[in-house]
Amino acid sequence: MQIIKLREDFIKLGQALKAGGLVESGVDAKLVIQDGLVKVNGNTEIQRGKKLYDGDIVEFNHETIKIEK
Repeated sequence: MQIIKLREDFIKLGQALKAGGLVESGVDAKLVIQDGLVKVNGNTEIQRGKKLYDGDIVEFNHETIKIEK
């Protein structure tokens, strides 16, 4: 499990996927999110701009990212 430390109050889902190295670009993030391949806190998420806060868990391609303050 990777941990992403927040610099602000939140990070957007597409940014988190890039920061965690799970996708190479914003375009890749957009595509995998639109295709329903990304889960946030166990639920499929299709909004690239979904705001993630402290404690949120992102899952994609058998990888997990935890968001921490």
